Amino acid sequence: MNMGKVIAIANQKGGVGKTTTAINLGASFAVLEHKTLIVDADPQANATSGMGYDPKNINNSIYECIIDDADPHKATLTTKTPYLDLLPAHIDLVGAEIEIINLPNREKMMRKVINKVKDNYDFVIIDCSPSLGLITVNALTAANSVIIPVQCEYFALEGLGKLLNTIRIVQTRLNEELDIEGILLTMFDVRLRLARQVLEEVRTHFQQIVFETVIHRNTNLGEAPSFGDTIIMHAANSTGAVNYLNLAREILQNNNLTYFNFAENRIDIVNEN
Repeated sequence: MNMGKVIAIANQKGGVGKTTTAINLGASFAVLEHKTLIVDADPQANATSGMGYDPKNINNSIYECIIDDADPHKATLTTKTPYLDLLPAHIDLVGAEIEIINLPNREKMMRKVINKVKDNYDFVIIDCSPSLGLITVNALTAANSVIIPVQCEYFALEGLGKLLNTIRIVQTRLNEELDIEGILLTMFDVRLRLARQVLEEVRTHFQQIVFETVIHRNTNLGEAPSFGDTIIMHAANSTGAVNYLNLAREILQNNNLTYFNFAENRIDIVNEN
């Protein structure tokens, strides 16, 4: 691959597994030896802290790159995982929306930053904030595709129409190349009938744009960020690690970047933990 595919992870609902997906999908690509950059575009900076950095100590972040035209190469940090880098965030990003609101091409500021670095990577993954504000629109304008995590719960589809409408507006006005990479079902609990119903409902409704891989509810996934670790570093044999490796392989196959058949080579979960 000559230049990185840019994937935004977006859903304006909080708590659906966006940051968990950004970090662990990035780590899975890295383990499969695809050079990956995670861009933390959320003022809460959870991807930054989840990868072992304290956002309070970050002086050079995506914010400086957007607002002050800082060099993103200099702001990029290495992580504990080989092949995996981070362009961090800090709380100042909250102010970025207000600061860029009157600028020409305000929706394309992040694209300009990412274009400077994407040729160094196979994948660039943008962790979006839980809103449909200007920074999220910037991420969608910079991206080639978007992954939409959806939690397997009662109100799973609530707000999805609004997000899909925003994606359509971005496709029409700002970035006609934006595709939906897939809808990702997260926090699936095989024991709950409701979770199985949501799974069926989403698959019936959206059909081929739903990933085959489902992310199961898994304690290790919740614990890993408090150690500043990805799931693969924290618990390589856990259900969470297996799920995200399968997702990475499914995306590679969907993008014709692999020589194996996903269905034949998916890793099966041996134990639910």
